[in-house]
Amino acid sequence: MDFKIPDRNDIIAAALRIEPYIHHTPVLSSKLINEILDAEVFFKCENFQRAGAFKMRGATNAILTLSKDELKDGVATHSSGNHAAALALAARNIGVKAYIVMPSNSSNVKVDAVRHYGGIITFCEPNVIAREEMLAKVVAETMATEIHPYNNVRIIAGQATAAKELIEQTEKLDIIMAPVGGGGLLSGTALSTVYFSPGTIVIAGEPMNADDAWRSFQEGSIQPVSPLHTIADGLRTSLGTLTFPIIRDHVKEIITVDENSIIEAMRLIWMRMKIIVEPSSTVPLAAMMKQKSTFKGKKVGIILSGGNVDLDHLPWNKI
Repeated sequence: MDFKIPDRNDIIAAALRIEPYIHHTPVLSSKLINEILDAEVFFKCENFQRAGAFKMRGATNAILTLSKDELKDGVATHSSGNHAAALALAARNIGVKAYIVMPSNSSNVKVDAVRHYGGIITFCEPNVIAREEMLAKVVAETMATEIHPYNNVRIIAGQATAAKELIEQTEKLDIIMAPVGGGGLLSGTALSTVYFSPGTIVIAGEPMNADDAWRSFQEGSIQPVSPLHTIADGLRTSLGTLTFPIIRDHVKEIITVDENSIIEAMRLIWMRMKIIVEPSSTVPLAAMMKQKSTFKGKKVGIILSGGNVDLDHLPWNKI
């Protein structure tokens, strides 16, 4: 497989390839949130995406670009939930098996989604090393083709289509924001911004309790993920060797936020916009609320990455 960074044509091709399998999600805004931030904020609602998150884009693009030989024994991955569900659904769409390694602390709603879409789950300890080791074991046993949740150019090109759509759905944005975990969405967002909206700045939001991307950004090399807990379960992974250079070269800033501010941003979206988003989605808004001066008077696009929430364990019931 060619590991070149996706170019403009790769992203355009990915958008056309996945179109029959995904939703063209809406862009919403809130007058109240605009007033609070003294900015114009445009939310790209990937919480309305199939399988409930932007991950459907990358998983679909990856699986549709594999050969019949690569697909004959199925596909495999490790994921805390959204990529797992997306790959399971994408595999079901074309009639192949999906073997999914999930951390033992994955949310019930995400585990249930993977099972609903036919994914074959193996659980592991909730850390990056355990994920990788268990996935290697599963691949060795099944001969399935691994589709990494973010460190894969086909995944990056697929995720980039969300920002491409956002750019097409809005007038010229000053800033585009995305959350960062493994960096698939953020690197794809950065590439689409470079290709389709030159001059627009990309800024990321990240939990303080999983600030490896921020530390990597500062140090200039990939730093290990923090062992601390964050409610933003989709952002507990380390950057990849493919995603980090793109982020290093094309992202202006990574803003870290604490757990209470993530919950506050999540509540604000639920209450004022009347839509369901998961904690990982709200990290960029929390970053805007923390650092208002950066965004004052600007037109800002935020990719709401997903909406898969365990309604029996809402975060504000714990504080």
